[in-house]
Amino acid sequence: GKLIFTKRVFYQAEQGFNSTLPLGNDELMISFNMNSSPIASSFPFISADLTSDNGILFGINRHNNSLILFDRFSMQNANYVVFATSGAGKSYTVKLEILRSLMLGTEVIVIDPEMEYKHLSDAVGGTYINVSLASDAKINPFDLPRPVGEELSTEDIIRSAVITVKGLLRIMLGQVTPQEDSILDRALLETYAKKDITPEADLTKVEAPIIQDFVDVLEGMEGTKDLVIKLKKFTEGTFAGLFNSPTTVRMKNILVTFSVRDLEDELRPLAIYAIVNYIWNVVRSERKKRILVIDEAWWLMQHEDSAKFIFALVKRCRKYYLGVTTITQDVNDFLHSRYGQAIVYNSALQLLLRQSPAAIDNIQKTFILTEGEKYLLLEGGVGEGIFFAGNRHAAIKVVASYAEDQIVTTNPQQLLEIEAAKKEYEQEFMTKDNQTDSTAADNLPPGVEDLNI
Repeated sequence: GKLIFTKRVFYQAEQGFNSTLPLGNDELMISFNMNSSPIASSFPFISADLTSDNGILFGINRHNNSLILFDRFSMQNANYVVFATSGAGKSYTVKLEILRSLMLGTEVIVIDPEMEYKHLSDAVGGTYINVSLASDAKINPFDLPRPVGEELSTEDIIRSAVITVKGLLRIMLGQVTPQEDSILDRALLETYAKKDITPEADLTKVEAPIIQDFVDVLEGMEGTKDLVIKLKKFTEGTFAGLFNSPTTVRMKNILVTFSVRDLEDELRPLAIYAIVNYIWNVVRSERKKRILVIDEAWWLMQHEDSAKFIFALVKRCRKYYLGVTTITQDVNDFLHSRYGQAIVYNSALQLLLRQSPAAIDNIQKTFILTEGEKYLLLEGGVGEGIFFAGNRHAAIKVVASYAEDQIVTTNPQQLLEIEAAKKEYEQEFMTKDNQTDSTAADNLPPGVEDLNI
């Protein structure tokens, strides 16, 4: 289909055979001019050299076996999207990047929907925060941002907080009419004002309100009965343990992971929204080299307000030295959402691992893939795919050392073996410890044991 035809070599079989050997000898000496279209069909992949002096190892270039060493912070932005089907190796790949980034001093924050990062966190001494209705870890969505390096007035900071909280309230309430939206706006401003948070206030000396304060204000306003009823379950009802408290968590570690596994599906988008907002406030208050990993980002793409919030974060994070990693297996839902493609286009790094046939055409159109690249994504093994860095891309094979594999593995069988080995080691250690104590007691001088020392 690309104007290429093959011909047999008559009476020159030996020369033809020798020319095909990997010796670099052309004994046929037949040449002719070709158009660019037939030549391009001989190279179904466009492979770029993605090796740099700085950065971390992402994998091996499958075409030339060169190392793909890359520094995401050397690009126009440090954002990274990872698309793959379940079991294709996306979490494994991202955990490898986290582990290698930590060794270079980059702080990493993870939102973990399925407790997949617990083993990694324990291995490196990270902070693992389990956010649930019964846990002590609380995040107050009414907290105020304290940005550095920005000439923002107190009024602008309050307005930003109101917009963010209102986005969360829309997710809580579902459909909100224009009249209700206006009521929410006025109620939020009044709630902050009751805590002396006004344009003239010193924000370093004020305490943020909680959702109970907001509901109290709503109850004193007209036309808010339905809103109050819907929000009561977050202050007095089933979900009261989630937001109705001052913030108790602190991000004081090089790796901080927020788990939302123990939350009901209804609450997950709310919790992730509040967590990302809290992280964004911390990031803006102190500029450091950081990576934020949002696993299963499609939870946030289901609601326009949370999708809009993530898109704004991805667009603005560069000037705070933050790179956002977005991971999802629901590729079609993500790309068909209003802000999904915009997030992809605002991410300088992209990784495509094995894809489902249902999503491959959409993937091919979005990332402008050749037919060869398309079939690689359909037939690739675990950890195999295409790595994009700006305008360059290459077929990649993700590799890990034995020690790294033991830390980042997501294989259930391997995890069971690791847990069994840990228990065996602990039992052996306890046995040796008891034997040591017994031997020491046997060797005490006469009469010392009677002193109860």
